[in-house]
Amino acid sequence: AVAAAEQAAARAKALADPTRLILAVALRDADGELCVCDLSWVAERSEKLVSHHVRALRAAGLVRSRRDGKMVMYALTETGRVLVDSVLAETPAS
Repeated sequence: AVAAAEQAAARAKALADPTRLILAVALRDADGELCVCDLSWVAERSEKLVSHHVRALRAAGLVRSRRDGKMVMYALTETGRVLVDSVLAETPAS
């Protein structure tokens, strides 16, 4: 139970950064996969910074990657998609 809670906290922490959330939303909304250069353009951040944040998302299990020649393509995992959707869900007015 403790290990599961720690893993869930790490995933939530990965999306707590605004840049990482922007990247995760871009991957969610993409039709397929995006490379760092695409993500850099969408997030209006340097490719070096985007690479750093994508690594954090990957380490948390929210993003998967695959090599395509010299490029690395990224996509949200199902866990990442569910978490992004829940973070962005509108809360009903009470």
